[in-house]
Amino acid sequence: MSTAASQPRELVVEADGGSRGNPGPAGYGAVVLDPVSGEALVETAEYIGVATNNVAEYKGLVAGLRAARELAPDASVRVRMDSKLVVEQMSGRWKIKHPDMKPLAAEAARVFPAGRVSYEWIPRERNKHADRLANEAMDAGREGRRWQPSTSRAALDAGAARVVGDATAGAAKARAALAHAALAHAAQPAPASAPAAPVSTPAPAVPVSPAVPASPAAPAPLAAPAPAPAPEPALSAPAPPTDGVVPAASATPSVGWGAPDLGAPATFVLLRHGETALTPQKRFSGSGGTDPELSPAGLRQAEAVAAALAARGTVQEIVSSPLLRCRQTALTIAERLGLDVRIEEGLRETDFGAWEGLTFAEVRERYPDDLDAWLASPKAAPPGGESFAAVSRRVAATRDRLTERHAGRTVLLVTHVTPIKTLVRLALGAPPEALFRMELSAASLSAVAYYRDGNASVRLLNDTSHLR
Repeated sequence: MSTAASQPRELVVEADGGSRGNPGPAGYGAVVLDPVSGEALVETAEYIGVATNNVAEYKGLVAGLRAARELAPDASVRVRMDSKLVVEQMSGRWKIKHPDMKPLAAEAARVFPAGRVSYEWIPRERNKHADRLANEAMDAGREGRRWQPSTSRAALDAGAARVVGDATAGAAKARAALAHAALAHAAQPAPASAPAAPVSTPAPAVPVSPAVPASPAAPAPLAAPAPAPAPEPALSAPAPPTDGVVPAASATPSVGWGAPDLGAPATFVLLRHGETALTPQKRFSGSGGTDPELSPAGLRQAEAVAAALAARGTVQEIVSSPLLRCRQTALTIAERLGLDVRIEEGLRETDFGAWEGLTFAEVRERYPDDLDAWLASPKAAPPGGESFAAVSRRVAATRDRLTERHAGRTVLLVTHVTPIKTLVRLALGAPPEALFRMELSAASLSAVAYYRDGNASVRLLNDTSHLR
């Protein structure tokens, strides 16, 4: 037997998983690749029911390793994934603490003997093949059918992206180092899928309850239809959510907000304050002079929110706007949860200037030109007030401070219509006019999770089920 023939075969496994809701309907995808040619040798994907992103990613890893073992039991395997969590945990650099992750990690470790598998983190845009497979599996599950290899277009859709990504990342050098393994290749076996059996994983507790239909309309100033505003080049937003979406980004990993996912997100439960006397009248109520207290209805709403959050038991800290209506709401909840309230100036409402206390109709009558300009551009401000562009900059800076300070924790932010809509808009990468396209009722709950790699996931919007 020649030396070349005695060398073990080397394979590349790319795996991914996704959850549309996190937890929500979930699926995984994995592909086994030839390390020299990049040819897809085996594809596998599966819809797994309700699960989290992390569970789906681990199941994708297990399925990919099993497919590689079926193809070449004596192979050594290089796993490439865009999940920093899975890569670091399977490499032994991070501890595995979550009870749902431990059995999956152990299962993955048993597929090949220790030392035959190595792990490499890759940017999301270089994992498009596995991502597409995972999304095909979730689409199939939604339609009540199983994913079939014969219907997959993942290899076609990911081919060009892989070439670009590999070139950018210097994969040519890596492939040259692996070229000796090609000498040991026998005739290529026919592609065959080897999916793991689907497993439904119970969904863990989440900070807030599932979304429900929106309740009565938000104040008229933020509910009125508007022409498309001018572009907003000065405002930046975090990367869009990635459940089922691959961002069109550079293949070169960036730093700061663009760095790899470093674990549990900072989850902001966003609470609009309870009702004031101005709320049902739909009057502009910002931070420019009017600072109304909660009405009796608003106090009841605050108590209802406090009871709901106490029952869920997920909020670890409370941060509030400095305005009275938010402080009253936050303190009601803090007393129930046994937490302190920290004030954050950046969470205050827009300063509506001369429009404070007026209805939309009154503003239209008294300030028609100013109102038209305000509706047409986020850079326009009410007379003596604050533009939405300025609010976006303030809220984005506040978001960055809070996500850094509260990484891995669930924090209740008690604030107002504009800051909450702005956080949601930025998380989605939506244009400024999106502010006029969202409902946000008094005492409603929304939620956004922020990951250290810059990705944000909107998990809830305008939930008022606790008020019923």
